[in-house]
Amino acid sequence: MARFNRHLRIPRIAFLLVLATLLAACATGPRVSSEIDPTADFGRYRTFAFYSPLAIEARGYSTPTSNRLRDAARAQMEARGYVYDERDPDLWVNLNAYLQERTDVTTMPEVDYSYYYSYRARAYVAVPYWRDRTDVRRYTEGTLNVDLVDARQNRLVWTGVAVGRASRSSTPAERGAKIDSAMAEIFARYPHRAAGR
Repeated sequence: MARFNRHLRIPRIAFLLVLATLLAACATGPRVSSEIDPTADFGRYRTFAFYSPLAIEARGYSTPTSNRLRDAARAQMEARGYVYDERDPDLWVNLNAYLQERTDVTTMPEVDYSYYYSYRARAYVAVPYWRDRTDVRRYTEGTLNVDLVDARQNRLVWTGVAVGRASRSSTPAERGAKIDSAMAEIFARYPHRAAGR
């Protein structure tokens, strides 16, 4: 019987290993997308400033999170050769972020075994049967938007969005690192550098 049970465990262990690998592959960074105005003349943009008020500061005041987002966006713009000019910018940078509660419901088939004693075989026999296991998970989804607006025409010329799972329980340092990372991933989709750079 011990030998028989050992053979039954191998498919179950293999199934669990495959499942763990698939779940690990899904646990990647945020989903990032962007959209660009094909008619915009990116060759003339050299300077930038922040839109006032920022969408994330709609209540009229800044927060540690909005300040960190502003610093991260400024670092990305300056890394691409843009110069901060509050008086006469070519581009306005607008930022928005929000959290939303989500629910995942997954149903996965799993196999189990019933055992009975067969008088004909004079041994215990395992009979597999399938059942569905349903898991319900609540999580927080965070969305970060970065808009670049042509200041003269007051027209959106590029937008980048990152959507991913957020953790409310992380420390300020961890949240700051996640903001920097998400901002870098968004700007990785921005295909331009400042004019003349």
